[in-house]
Amino acid sequence: MAGNSQRRGAVRKSGSKKGAVVGSGGKRRRGLEGRGATPPAEMRTKHPAAKRAAAKTKAAQGRSSARGATTRPAGRKTDDGPELVLGRNPVVECLRAGVPATALYVAVGTENDDRLTESVRLAADTGISILEVPRTDLDRLSANGLHQGVALQVPPYRYAHPDDLLDRVRGAAEPALLVALDNISDPRNLGAVVRSVAAFGGHGVLIPQRRSASVTAVAWRTSAGAAARLPVARATNLTRTLKDWAAKGIQVVGLDAGGDTTLDDFDGREPTVIVVGSEGKGLSRLVRESCDSILSIPMAGPVESLNASVAAGVVLSEVARQRRV
Repeated sequence: MAGNSQRRGAVRKSGSKKGAVVGSGGKRRRGLEGRGATPPAEMRTKHPAAKRAAAKTKAAQGRSSARGATTRPAGRKTDDGPELVLGRNPVVECLRAGVPATALYVAVGTENDDRLTESVRLAADTGISILEVPRTDLDRLSANGLHQGVALQVPPYRYAHPDDLLDRVRGAAEPALLVALDNISDPRNLGAVVRSVAAFGGHGVLIPQRRSASVTAVAWRTSAGAAARLPVARATNLTRTLKDWAAKGIQVVGLDAGGDTTLDDFDGREPTVIVVGSEGKGLSRLVRESCDSILSIPMAGPVESLNASVAAGVVLSEVARQRRV
């Protein structure tokens, strides 16, 4: 009955949530704060563009496994999507080297320093988009959260052809100095080798198309941008490519602890390709048979072998020393 204040529910009880209040006491203040620029569509997992990219990748993997061994092996990451380089030192090194980046992400509230200032300046000078994103977005995109508040998005790496490395050698004043990797599955080793080859005047790195690390964000980070200055080529058949290079006058030298010659007796002034195997498996049988000689590094301590990238750096340093004399 209208106007009946005695009816159950007609009288507002004290402590009711209804009605005006003085304020929220800051309870919703955080929700009113800005969250920075919106990240690209492909980086937002709920966005249709991200779902389409994921479906495309899944379909490509399905077609690859259906075609069999003539294509990319199952479980290997496709090269369709961009990569993220994380960390202040790797990001600024990549920008200094002219890595063809597409976006620089800076987390909201990140403490500034010289590296971050230089990264933002280099990105602005080269026309790279600078986006301020929530820190949680970078946490989600990095496996361990060690992004230091900054990330650089780079497109998929464009590999050279093995013949492109020979063309680069023909235009150089020094004899050929190339490094081929066999059974190297760690992208950190790949990045470290690329950095050493660039540091000691090498002309390029050759990797097999299958069963090998590729130039991912981890390799970009380890190479500190050297992958932008030095070409990395992919060979469909590593053994066949090495034999072709040997026929063109390049000595093929395998690197293994049980070699038939030591680094002290090695002459690196001739056109050379150094083949580096993994620390565990070493060189595969066919690749080993394709080498003109097997080189070992003499060591004074009880250590039986060196990490693949360290061993490559030692040999490259000795070759560079010989060529300076």
